[in-house]
Amino acid sequence: MVVAADLVQGREAFARRAWGTAYEQFRAVGIDHLAPADLGSLAIAAYLVGDRDITTEALEQSFHRNIEAGEPLAAVRDANWLAYVYSANGSPAVGAGWVARSLRLLESMPDDLVERGYLRVHEMMRHIYAGEFPVALRISAEIVEAGQRWDNSDLTAMGLQARGRLLLYAGEVREGLALLDEAMLRVTGGEVTAIFTGEILCSLIEACQEVADYRRIRDWTGALTRWCDTQPDLVPFTGQCAVHRAQVLRLQGDYAEALVELALAGERYAANGLPPATGLARYERGEVLRIQGDYDGAEFAYDEALAFGHEAQPGLSLLWLARGRTAAALGAVRRQLEEGHNPVARAGLLPAAVQVLLQCSEVEEARAAAAELDELADRFGCAAVSARAAYAAGTVLLADGQAAEALASLRRAWKTWIELGARYEAAEARMRMAVALRVLGDEDSAVSELGVAQRTFAEIGAHPAEEEARRLQNRSLPDGLTAREVEVLRLVAAGQSNPQIATALFLSHKTVQRHLSNIFAKTGATSRTAAAAYAFEHRLA
Repeated sequence: MVVAADLVQGREAFARRAWGTAYEQFRAVGIDHLAPADLGSLAIAAYLVGDRDITTEALEQSFHRNIEAGEPLAAVRDANWLAYVYSANGSPAVGAGWVARSLRLLESMPDDLVERGYLRVHEMMRHIYAGEFPVALRISAEIVEAGQRWDNSDLTAMGLQARGRLLLYAGEVREGLALLDEAMLRVTGGEVTAIFTGEILCSLIEACQEVADYRRIRDWTGALTRWCDTQPDLVPFTGQCAVHRAQVLRLQGDYAEALVELALAGERYAANGLPPATGLARYERGEVLRIQGDYDGAEFAYDEALAFGHEAQPGLSLLWLARGRTAAALGAVRRQLEEGHNPVARAGLLPAAVQVLLQCSEVEEARAAAAELDELADRFGCAAVSARAAYAAGTVLLADGQAAEALASLRRAWKTWIELGARYEAAEARMRMAVALRVLGDEDSAVSELGVAQRTFAEIGAHPAEEEARRLQNRSLPDGLTAREVEVLRLVAAGQSNPQIATALFLSHKTVQRHLSNIFAKTGATSRTAAAAYAFEHRLA
């Protein structure tokens, strides 16, 4: 009677998604006394509370019992889940073995079986991990078709989200996001089972993070949080959820709460036995600490991210730049630019590359990087990517001495960041707008903009940026330089000749020569190279 009661309670708990209770009740019955269907429920409950050992034990028991009972299709379903669990737990070879076993069982069966659709997911993921995106894209369409044919929302939603992400990597961002939206509708509509819901939600948000679609990130992180909150015993997916909440908080400038969420993410990843995923949380921690000015802490976090197998760029390059290691930052950025990443990865790299290249006086390379980013922004149609492109273009225009054009571009970036609630990025754009205003001779407006930027940086705890805004606010143009002389100096720093400067500023060659003579006298520079170094040292270029 006790066993029967435990079984009933376990089934009831499973139905209401009380995974911890279901796990305990099924275990109280004992694996040896559970029917294959209940073993499957125990496996899912165990997975969702973070016990991978019981998950695999229950599934393997169910597999063998289904084979003995002459139920090969049920055994295929068990093998499919075993392949998923082993692959997710860092044992892809074992997972591949279970896929092969499933295919062998299906050899004498009809082709048109939903079980084959689930196995296509493993095939698709194998091609994705191998970087064979065109093949994976074709298979994803076949998975969607199989899901629709069998009225199976798990397969349909999984195929849609995979196809959407693959289209993002191919640069077809608008089309990819439309498919992600369609997958999201099935998930939020409650059509998808628990494990697939968690996988798809996390994947959708990760995809939006990659293309900087902050509006979707906010909305979908909220959906993931609500879903996790309805299942207090849930362990998988909660770490990823905490990372995404931290990313939203970082965007809003709430760095203290972001660090709390990232600490929670690390704990959740450890509880779920997924150390490689911890690298993402460590990288995000490095990003927050770098902005706050804790450079030692940031470097340690980036090193931890690398130790867990997560790329620490471009954040590490920006850290090196902040610490004066310009040669290291430049070398890393150039290496990344040459690696030929997909459009999504390049959109994430190029803003940092422009910043590093300009600081290293590589204006031509920075101009090319900004132009590429602008092209990607047009293709993507995502507000944040457009803001990054406008900001990059504005900083390059400033380096070229085109202050009026720079101001217009920087103002576009600032407005978009304000609309997105991105306080740090908005203040950063405002600070560069102030530099342009100062070059144009509007000192009062420049000081006003710098005051707002400084207060924003102080409020959110972005101490290096706050200090830079204070320095800019408390001085006029250095060494008595005039606004026109700064324009000439910027173009010298950009590597332009006297005739090119004359054409750009509508001046005579004699006037340019006079301005250069005054610049050399005021700054103490004895050559164009020294004058360019002065410009970058005083953040005039």
